Amino acid sequence: KTGRVVGHLMALITLMKGQPLAYNKDNQEDKEPLFDTVDTLRDTLRIFAEMIGGQVAADGSKQGGIRVNAENMRNAAFKGYATATDLADYLVKKGLPFRDAHEVVAHAVKLGLQRGVDLAELSLDELKALHPLVGDDAPQVLTLRGSLEARNVRGGTAPAQALAQIARHRARLG
Repeated sequence: KTGRVVGHLMALITLMKGQPLAYNKDNQEDKEPLFDTVDTLRDTLRIFAEMIGGQVAADGSKQGGIRVNAENMRNAAFKGYATATDLADYLVKKGLPFRDAHEVVAHAVKLGLQRGVDLAELSLDELKALHPLVGDDAPQVLTLRGSLEARNVRGGTAPAQALAQIARHRARLG
């Protein structure tokens, strides 16, 4: 539905841009995209709420809603070398320019691909062989926990931040 809503936005922007300043009282063409956008947004949010939280049946029982398979999510997080950025950030914090850190990470990913392992599964010796700035603390950066904790800022992925956002939204929703 995003394409439809953005299309309506573009229609409204074009309508307003092409309109002389003194002619702004007669916007007849704005009603259809505006009302359709409101209807689309209302329906989409209702469906999203049902998808996330499910529905309460007439007998008071909860039906549907999203169910998270934590093990599948954990396994998926290790696919695609998701912690490569963490390794680059680690090296940059140690003083290596990003362009050079990017090259080191490319070699780490290549090594992981050759061995068929995730970056977190590379040995400390293998990591240290990539660059002299790689220290004994590097393996912690490449763990899922280390990756999440590295983003402990408002809106970040750190568990503390996620819990704070959940609490904030629960309080807001009452």
